[in-house]
Amino acid sequence: MRMLVAAALLIMSSAAMADEVDDAHKLAITGRDAYWNCLAREYPRDSNKAMSDQEFTSLIANVCPSERQNFRVSLIDFLSLQFPKQDADANLTTANRAIELAQKDIVTAFTRRKAAAK
Repeated sequence: MRMLVAAALLIMSSAAMADEVDDAHKLAITGRDAYWNCLAREYPRDSNKAMSDQEFTSLIANVCPSERQNFRVSLIDFLSLQFPKQDADANLTTANRAIELAQKDIVTAFTRRKAAAK
């Protein structure tokens, strides 16, 4: 009987943990989308058309601070649940790299659009 109770508790705790990881994943996706949408709003602005690539890169690095931080925190939370044995610094590095790649994608689109317009 004890084995049955222990097994039932293990299954229930595994299901609860899976739900927690799934919720954290959804929050990370929501954070990512909010950050991407904010960056995307900066991309087509008329005031950006006269900017150099370096100026636009600097702009993108500094816009959307709350969305960027929300994405970073939600991604770190998800990673810490998904990979509990992974070092916290590694999760921070991964989150910062995801932000860096999002910014790079927007800047790449900007530079390609400027080159195509010439």
